[in-house]
Amino acid sequence: MTLDLLSIFGLLSSVLIGVSLGLIGGGGSILTVPVLVYLFHIDPVLATAYSLFIVGLSSLVGAFPKYRLGQIDLKTALVFGIPSIIAVFLTRKILVPAIPATLFEIAGVSVTKALAMMILFAMLMVAASVSMIRDQKKEAQATDEPRVFNYPMILLEGSVVGVLTGLVGAGGGFLIIPALVMLSKLPMKQAVGTSLLIIGAKSLIGFTGDVMENYEQMNWTLLLLVTALAIAGIFVGNQLSKKIDGSVLKKGFGWFVLAMGFYIITKELLFPGAANH
Repeated sequence: MTLDLLSIFGLLSSVLIGVSLGLIGGGGSILTVPVLVYLFHIDPVLATAYSLFIVGLSSLVGAFPKYRLGQIDLKTALVFGIPSIIAVFLTRKILVPAIPATLFEIAGVSVTKALAMMILFAMLMVAASVSMIRDQKKEAQATDEPRVFNYPMILLEGSVVGVLTGLVGAGGGFLIIPALVMLSKLPMKQAVGTSLLIIGAKSLIGFTGDVMENYEQMNWTLLLLVTALAIAGIFVGNQLSKKIDGSVLKKGFGWFVLAMGFYIITKELLFPGAANH
């Protein structure tokens, strides 16, 4: 791997992915695909596969200290995680390979699979940013209610998150955490810990759907290096979280993600394919 200026920024950003996971229990995965596509020039479709591995392994490492603190609800992780794992594996193994390289043409402009995935990803970034920026009072109030599992909604949400994870390679913590708080009545800290375990399991299992097809194409040196830096970032983030107000950080990070989402939409629509040249 040649170290140009963009690659150096990419390595620094890899640490930031982990720091955000350690600090606010999510958000890091939403940076992974843009870092891989724009800084390391990885094809967008392959980048979503890389992201599953990076996010999956980083989240599992981040889940260990949460488990030791009693901040993971294993029952909820199973109920939410199983349909999510099945959905993400089938999406990577069957749905993503079945999508044609060119979807359709508008006024002579081809809408490719890579372009569509980046636009969908950017739209999810905007949705994630809104989740991070908005006031969390409603979610905090939900924790005072008695624990009653809304199993049909948990199963449905798990499946939807699994399909989205499979399509864009993001962990979906911004969808999972509010769902666990509102549907499973988990306290926020337990929701964050449980979310990390679910994200880790479903992302790594989803990645296995790609390994079988794309093993030869994968740059394992880059993949393992970015993953190691993200994991190092988690430990930094965990330490910083003890000293910094997480809610303030979450809002600040949310505004950054919002700007990134609009940047990707603008770039991909005005200069499609430019990222890989």
